[in-house]
Amino acid sequence: MRGHVVKRYKDSYTIVLEMGKDPVTGKRKQQWISVKGTKNEAEKKLAEMLHQLDNGSFIKTSKTKFGEFLEQWVENYRFKLSPRGYERYAGIIKKHLIPALGNITVNQLKPEHLQKHYTDCQSKGLSPRTVRYHHAILHVALETAVKWGLAPRNPADAAEPPRIRHHEMQVWDEAEINKFIESAKDNRYFALFYTALFTGMRRSELLGLKWPDVDFIMSQLHVGRGLHHLKDGSYIYTETKSATSRRTIALSPSANLILQQQREKRKLECLQLRTKFDDSELVFCDTDGQPLRPNTITRAWVTQAKRAGVKTIRLHDARHTHASIMLKQGIHPKVVQERLGHSSIQMTLDVYSHVAPGIQEAAAARFDEIVRPGSGIERADRIR
Repeated sequence: MRGHVVKRYKDSYTIVLEMGKDPVTGKRKQQWISVKGTKNEAEKKLAEMLHQLDNGSFIKTSKTKFGEFLEQWVENYRFKLSPRGYERYAGIIKKHLIPALGNITVNQLKPEHLQKHYTDCQSKGLSPRTVRYHHAILHVALETAVKWGLAPRNPADAAEPPRIRHHEMQVWDEAEINKFIESAKDNRYFALFYTALFTGMRRSELLGLKWPDVDFIMSQLHVGRGLHHLKDGSYIYTETKSATSRRTIALSPSANLILQQQREKRKLECLQLRTKFDDSELVFCDTDGQPLRPNTITRAWVTQAKRAGVKTIRLHDARHTHASIMLKQGIHPKVVQERLGHSSIQMTLDVYSHVAPGIQEAAAARFDEIVRPGSGIERADRIR
């Protein structure tokens, strides 16, 4: 007999599955599963479990709580994440996922549990983007639960996170850039702002840039690291996001000059403070040579934009501004992709699809200039 049903209480039965013998002790192994309902329902459940045993899809019942599993999983998964990534994963798990789902056993977690969590999060004011981040963490964690044999399937596969509404990208035009630059000349972070607009670098890449990365003779800089500020107050350098993010960016003559001036200003600052200028230090740093706080730079950017009287955009939008203007000027998307460090040219085209109409019009007009179809058009007119 591979299994049988035992009556326990009124409308309650226990399914007893024979799981063979322990290879070490030789003792018989059994799995006991409580079922509420009629005897026919219990026998039907027994038949399903026997079928699962036959095809290898049966999962032993587990009392492991999802919260306990998540805490264990995120520590094991830590080596796959950046320090900032781990910090965010652990924070979301502790603040949101464990309070909402932690008391459910892993093998009892269902898509409706996740769906309710997504709805509750949005009702509390969390953005769709943040809720989708919850979904991403749950999905990869539950994939591990399936591999570990704690769950028969991944319930996140059947849950639907909210859609993200894509807002129109905010960028500056040429006039707004010039207005901002003119007003920011006396700002302590002027060189950083200028470099952001003229290279399209990410904030972390700008803050992690060191003088050996800048080649004034070849007029280019090398991007290979990012600087991040953790919640505990420490700073950490990380490699760039991908192989394509490690790149060399050609500097315009004006950007080259601005960085040369930044170097001389830093040398003078060290002289005034009676400290030694370090050739290997950060290009953009505090007076003591220590890293700048990312949030400080972001606030300074917003403040300066307001003073300049231009529309307020994020510091990250300086990157979008750089790319949009280059594409509008007819620069090949492959060049823009390489400057930004995108993984593919398709990604660049997808992100900046709003610029595509202008590119199409310019390409069509340029084609006319090259081919010069005037005589052909005249012949077509005569035919009509």
